[in-house]
Amino acid sequence: MWTYPRVLAHRGGGVHAPENTMAALRTGVAMGFRGVEFDVMATRDDGLILMHDDFLGRTISGEGSIGDLNVADLQAMDAGAWFSPDYQGEPVPLFAEAADYCISSGLLMNVEIKPVPGQELRTAELVAKFCVELSPSSVLLSSFSLEALRVAKQLAPDIPRAWLVESVPDDWQQTLAILGATRLHAHADSVNHAIISALKAEGIQLLCYTVNDPMQALALFDMGVDAICTDRLDLIGPDFFDQRGNH
Repeated sequence: MWTYPRVLAHRGGGVHAPENTMAALRTGVAMGFRGVEFDVMATRDDGLILMHDDFLGRTISGEGSIGDLNVADLQAMDAGAWFSPDYQGEPVPLFAEAADYCISSGLLMNVEIKPVPGQELRTAELVAKFCVELSPSSVLLSSFSLEALRVAKQLAPDIPRAWLVESVPDDWQQTLAILGATRLHAHADSVNHAIISALKAEGIQLLCYTVNDPMQALALFDMGVDAICTDRLDLIGPDFFDQRGNH
């Protein structure tokens, strides 16, 4: 049974605030969301920050790999100006800072372990060791990296895990069993009735990303999808499905 909010705010605040920032998390809360998704990456000096891209250039000006920078380097950079002048000076948040805010605000954290390539094991170890101190009801770990999820299983066995996939592979059942995971997070365009029915028959919970069309969201829930992640917090609100009497 899916015990989490059924709609999660992608990267904290979707299209309404600079992604993976405290401003994004505050936006999600202000818009009534009870669950957020964000990405956590490790720095050179074993810090944990909220960041999606492993290279500078899109959300932070500059060049180079996140893995070559220390926490202090990144916290001195601007993570908001790319989005809007209103957010100029928005810092790169620490995972600890974001977690404290989410816990105090009653937000579920879907923490995607987002390693710099080649840093899967180290990143997963740092994230898992941090999350092991948290309540299993407050955090859900996910990753595309099987290595990262294996580490999470070993170091934080009580924290729920989800395998992130672009499309549902044929060996999903065996892989989820190895990972000790009962949740799959799949691209919304990759699922259909047959896949969803097969997952449900095995007790696997399914979240689909990134769903920004309300009609697609309704169709997915009608097919039995447990939850979605969205950028359009204005179109698919936290109570979108409850208000429509779906499951």
